[in-house]
Amino acid sequence: MARTPGRWTGGTLTARDILRPHRVADAVFHPAWIPPSLDPAIDKLKRIRVIAGAVASVGVYTVFADGFDPTELLENALLASVVLLFITPLTVGVMLLVWRRSGTLRQLRTPLLSSLVLLLLFIGSVVAFVLLVQTVNSTSSTFVVIGAGMTMMWMLCFVARGTLRVSGNFFGTGAVHRCLPALLATVTSWLVAVPDLVTGDLHGLGFALGVVFILGAPVTVTAIALLETGRLRRRYGIRLRAHPAGHPPVPGQVPPMPPVPPSGHPYVPPQGHPFVPPQGNPFVPPQGNPYGPPPGAPYVPPQPHPGHGFVPGQGGGNPYAPGAGGNPYGPYNPQPPYGP
Repeated sequence: MARTPGRWTGGTLTARDILRPHRVADAVFHPAWIPPSLDPAIDKLKRIRVIAGAVASVGVYTVFADGFDPTELLENALLASVVLLFITPLTVGVMLLVWRRSGTLRQLRTPLLSSLVLLLLFIGSVVAFVLLVQTVNSTSSTFVVIGAGMTMMWMLCFVARGTLRVSGNFFGTGAVHRCLPALLATVTSWLVAVPDLVTGDLHGLGFALGVVFILGAPVTVTAIALLETGRLRRRYGIRLRAHPAGHPPVPGQVPPMPPVPPSGHPYVPPQGHPFVPPQGNPFVPPQGNPYGPPPGAPYVPPQPHPGHGFVPGQGGGNPYAPGAGGNPYGPYNPQPPYGP
């Protein structure tokens, strides 16, 4: 995975897009190096998993407990970021130990570093947004409130869109292994919910309703993750414990183009045109007229009778003039044809 200019954003982000935070979030939190999904069914599963993961990360149950509390919402966001910062590298490290038994890990270094950078970018964005909100709430300057307020609204759209993106691709870990996003989503959702169950902090909800809201999201995420990994195993032969280098080729990929012949275009004959005769035209006589007389015309009249001025090729005289005795049929013969 070589680094090239525009590799992260794919070269689609322009200066005008800075006014559209959702476009910037798409380019930053879903970079071009993340591999596309294998089929539409897995995409649908990921969308459902994103919704369930969002329920677990932002703590929707706070809306139903004592009303919407922005402070608690920000605290949950920071808590989720801390969990991601520690649990994601830890989970990936455990899987690296498993994959090391069947292959080398050197080829996974580049996608691992890219995923780590994406994780740090997201956590940094969440922390920057929380600090910006605290700044707006603690200041009394009008100019600071206006400037920071506009930036806060931009950051809100940016972080919200980024949350949906990283919940779908889970920081691009699919570039390391196709099953990693489902595994990380499952582990993270349970680690966010388990502390509330252990401490019994149901945030003012009843026991039944609290258990439903706390366990609903991780159970849903786990079920969808199992469906996703099962489909990858059945249809494409991709297993979580198998080293990524040992996966079978994905069907439907465009095969490599065959090498072009060294000389000319592959669809042009190498020498000449197949419909052109190699020498001349077979329908044109080689030279002259084959039906004409050969050299020395055989039909030239014989030498004229002596005494007459006709010479072939020179004009004059009559080749059919009478001979020495005159014309036997003409009126100039003084002798009758039959003697007395």
